Amino acid sequence: MIFGGVCPSVTSIIAESLEGWNLVQLSFAATTPVLADKKKYPNFFRTVPSDNAVNPAVVKFLNHYNWTRVGTLTQDVQRFSEVRNDLTNELEKADIQIADTESFSNDPCINVKKLKDNDVRIIIGQFDENLASQVFCCAYNLNMFGSKYQWIIPGWYQHKWWEQANTTNCTVKKLLTAMEGYISVDFEPLSSRPVKGISGRTPQEYEMEYTRELRQKGVEASKFHGFAYDGIWVIAKTLTRVMERLQIKQRQNIYHNFTVDDREVGKMVLDVMNETNFNGVTGQVMFRNGERMGTIKFNQFQDGQELKVGEYNAIADVLDLNNTIKFQGVEPPKDRTFVRHQRRNINVPLYSILSTITILGMLMAGAFLFFNIKNRNHRLIKMSSPYMNNLIILGGMLSYASIFLFGLDGGFVSDKEFETLCTVRTWILIVGYTTAFGAMFAKTWRVHAIFKNVKMKKKIIKDQKLLIIVGGMLLIDLCILICWQIVDPLRRTVEEYSLEPDPQGRDIAIRPFLEHCENTHMTIWLGIVYAYKGLLMLFGCFLAWETRNVSIPALNDSKYIGMSVYNVGIMCIIGAAVSFLTRDQPNVQFCIVALVIIFCSTITLCLVFVPKLITMRTNPDAATQNRRLKFTQNQIKEDSKTSTSVTSVNQTNTSRLDGLQTDNHRLRMRITELDKELEEVTMQLQDTPEKTPYIKQNHYPDANNILSIRNFTDGRDGEKSILKNHLEQKPQAQWGSMDPSRISRGPLEDINSPEHIQRRLSLQLPILHHAYLPSIGGVDASCTSPNESPGSSPRHRHMPPSYRVMVSGL
Repeated sequence: MIFGGVCPSVTSIIAESLEGWNLVQLSFAATTPVLADKKKYPNFFRTVPSDNAVNPAVVKFLNHYNWTRVGTLTQDVQRFSEVRNDLTNELEKADIQIADTESFSNDPCINVKKLKDNDVRIIIGQFDENLASQVFCCAYNLNMFGSKYQWIIPGWYQHKWWEQANTTNCTVKKLLTAMEGYISVDFEPLSSRPVKGISGRTPQEYEMEYTRELRQKGVEASKFHGFAYDGIWVIAKTLTRVMERLQIKQRQNIYHNFTVDDREVGKMVLDVMNETNFNGVTGQVMFRNGERMGTIKFNQFQDGQELKVGEYNAIADVLDLNNTIKFQGVEPPKDRTFVRHQRRNINVPLYSILSTITILGMLMAGAFLFFNIKNRNHRLIKMSSPYMNNLIILGGMLSYASIFLFGLDGGFVSDKEFETLCTVRTWILIVGYTTAFGAMFAKTWRVHAIFKNVKMKKKIIKDQKLLIIVGGMLLIDLCILICWQIVDPLRRTVEEYSLEPDPQGRDIAIRPFLEHCENTHMTIWLGIVYAYKGLLMLFGCFLAWETRNVSIPALNDSKYIGMSVYNVGIMCIIGAAVSFLTRDQPNVQFCIVALVIIFCSTITLCLVFVPKLITMRTNPDAATQNRRLKFTQNQIKEDSKTSTSVTSVNQTNTSRLDGLQTDNHRLRMRITELDKELEEVTMQLQDTPEKTPYIKQNHYPDANNILSIRNFTDGRDGEKSILKNHLEQKPQAQWGSMDPSRISRGPLEDINSPEHIQRRLSLQLPILHHAYLPSIGGVDASCTSPNESPGSSPRHRHMPPSYRVMVSGL
């Protein structure tokens, strides 16, 4: 047998040629992994573990701390490359991910930075001590040390290597800071167990004797002395076993000539070497395919020195770590940046506060609804369309209800339920807006249709028609929403944000994510909804402006509608802009959306109902006392003789008004002429009884013409005067149905009969009253009703009681 071989270059040449000489070589110091190739070096053994022997120990160490993701940093030398390749195979067998593999020759900083960029936390290094100082200097500059990183390097460096091999710009203090906590892995030179081995000594007793011999001879210690000592025992045991086998074989062949050749003896030596198994000073000595199955130790760099923290028994495949190992964090480093997905939830206290305010708003809306239903038969509420008021309240309550849905996210409901909420809350808000403002605009449209009609025709627009209008608006909403839901429904989307450090200082990263309700063509659908709602709001503004001068508070809400539209428009624009800018801040976004909805709904309901409450409480009849239309500050003053009150005359109709006044004056002159003619006819009735038929046939139409002219000057097309109806129906019926027997009476008897006198009075007095009293301050010709007091016109005095009775009789 050959014992020895330290340098790999020499040892490999010798080992490769031993097979031809039938010799077995045992080395105690050659650790290169190249010699582990049994096809090339079948007769090579070594008592020292190879460099590859640390790889199973490293894998065991990684599994102990559940590290499943590592990176390697290797010096570009064959010795280290071989170790790295074997480590790669061991890691793959253990299902450990190699996140990055870096190799370097001179400057390792670029490779170290790549490891950091790839988020490698557990770094296994294979480099000599000269480049180790550069590696840790780069790690210090890149902040790759501390509680988040764990370095694992070879353990065969010289004592205090960082002082001797420091060729970097980093000071020793910086290097020590970066090196703190690293783990070094190397074979155990002497066993730590106090068990007597084949030599009759314990490893501790052997070490004491060896140290004493060193002192006597004055030589330095070698880390391989224990393996050399056990190697001698391996050779002695092997040769002893081979001789024993030969003796046994010789006894078996005592009657025959016994001879063995060199090849057979060489094979016996090789077999006995593979069967070696005893306890030495380096531990249990045992070979597997020529490789020593030894003990691997783990040291940790703590406070400027290396301390043994554990060992790995390759034979038993057991890792034993003591309590001296410590990490710079509260726990071992993570093998990666563990990303914890954290939903950006809406703050529960914020949701509770806004929900409480929303409930108060809904209670207020319910109070308005109760007030509206209770007083629905009151003149003030009845004139303001109680059904439309109910729709306004319903729309406000729907808008309030949407706030509860906007505050729910994935923290309260499942993903599928969240998608349903996306659709429901959108539908509720859109329908609520249309219901509330559609009802307000429908009411305003009715006021506009009645009072802004140029021909001044009488119109009756019932609530059923307004309900149809609101229903049409809602139908448009439903068409848009149904198409939206069918073609491109809202889906739950998750938006992830950049990593954030853990606020509690743990070795994890927080990746916030936020849930949204979106679809493929979100911009188009929102544009359609905004355009429709914007047109509806503009239409409401137009109606409110057109009816701003209609001063019947019970009918006209244009001022309050204008204020509502203004507030809602401004708040919606501001809310939409701020909500878009705070898209990644759900608390701020929800607060703004909720406050905008609460503000708009509350302001709208208060502007519509609070004035009615105040009026009902202070003066219930004040809103309905004056049914006549009044001009506001921009009213055009008419001529002092003009008694007709016109509502909200536009400046564009000034020329038309002047023409009507001219016709009015001309017709009044014509009335005066006809009154004189009527007076003459009346005198003839008294003097000439024979002309009565002539009066009935010829002059009665003139009376009708007078009344017709009076109706024209009254300025009310389509409305018939009670006086005219009386003359057309009752007197004509009386005259036309006169008993023929009375015609045969004498002229004097007929003239002075009570019937003739009654007919003359019923014809003369009303005509004279309507013709002349306006000029002397009597009944206004523009009065809409005989029962209405003429005092309501500011241009005339009160009519004497006698005339009032006469007109009422008509």
